Amino acid sequence: MIRRIYKLEELIKPNKVLVIYGPRRVGKTTLLNEFLSGTRLKYKLDSGDNIRIQELLGSQDFNRILEYASGYELIVIDEAQQIPNIGMGLKIVVDQIPGIMVIATGSSSFDLAGAVGEPLTGRKVPLTLYPISHLELLEMYNRYELKERLDGFLIFGSYPEVVTSKSTKEKIAILEEIVNSYLLKDILTLERVKGSKVLLDLLKLIAFQVGSTVSLNELATQVKLDVKTVGRYLDIFEKAFVLKRIGGFSRNLRKEIVSKAKYYFLDNGIRNAVISQFNPLSSRNDTGILWENFMVTERLKKCAYKSIYGSFYFWRTYDGHEIDLVEEREGKLFGYEFTWSGSKKWKIPKDWLNTYKNAEHMMINKENYMDYVL
Repeated sequence: MIRRIYKLEELIKPNKVLVIYGPRRVGKTTLLNEFLSGTRLKYKLDSGDNIRIQELLGSQDFNRILEYASGYELIVIDEAQQIPNIGMGLKIVVDQIPGIMVIATGSSSFDLAGAVGEPLTGRKVPLTLYPISHLELLEMYNRYELKERLDGFLIFGSYPEVVTSKSTKEKIAILEEIVNSYLLKDILTLERVKGSKVLLDLLKLIAFQVGSTVSLNELATQVKLDVKTVGRYLDIFEKAFVLKRIGGFSRNLRKEIVSKAKYYFLDNGIRNAVISQFNPLSSRNDTGILWENFMVTERLKKCAYKSIYGSFYFWRTYDGHEIDLVEEREGKLFGYEFTWSGSKKWKIPKDWLNTYKNAEHMMINKENYMDYVL
């Protein structure tokens, strides 16, 4: 069993709601159950899938909600995004019962964040659980063993069930099930969309453009939707933990591209399942794309789990000079180029050097990537 990075017993606080976000099948319920199996707190566990709980906690009826929570030290609501006005219901609990602790999990940040955001201002501790990170895998494997398994992470990603599956056939079956049954479930339930086909068509287009700047106009033409709708769908994908948007970096240099964005999948396996492409690296022409996607998402996990605060950008000029990822943190700029082979020497663009003289730079390849993600 893979031990996750979060220790819930250290994160729960009296009269606060610990909100655990993350995609479906990423291990939120498992993390919750492991914590509950060892806690001495008197707790009540319910699911947002339960119609009775939906009606009760969505009612904003003080008396009924307080009666429901009375006598417990901890209230736990799994799949809380299913409950209308869940934020108001939880606010009543933490405001009216001294010392009570609450945990709520949700697979869709766009709905759960909207429902809990304003009512729980100052009353919540948010955290996001991602697919398994290299930081977590380091408890199972040493650095050499992780490198030995690198091809597998690039192709199949790191959802918990995928990492623990023994066969390629089983890994593919799990990923296809996630894409076909779970990936779009919350979006189709909670948002006004034209159906799953157009969403998958859009994701396929993004899958082939990982690491490249994306034109909303071109996407709109290809999926036969208006630009505004495409933009809304991409925003939903990000809030539903499918994609991560990275914007362009600029300090008002005319040549710099800022009107477009790059999109990365939060998991390589999901990206490959969307396009049904699980061939080994030796027979692929998109290894560079897989490497860049993997590096960006593993870095995002590290920064989230180690509380490294900063902003992420790409840098590109209209005449083709670029840096894959720029991190702005601690008052400094750090530029990273992701190269799978690592054989070529990276020439830092002159425009970048002249404009951002104090920035640091590094090429990340399969020989030196461990320090970047661990």
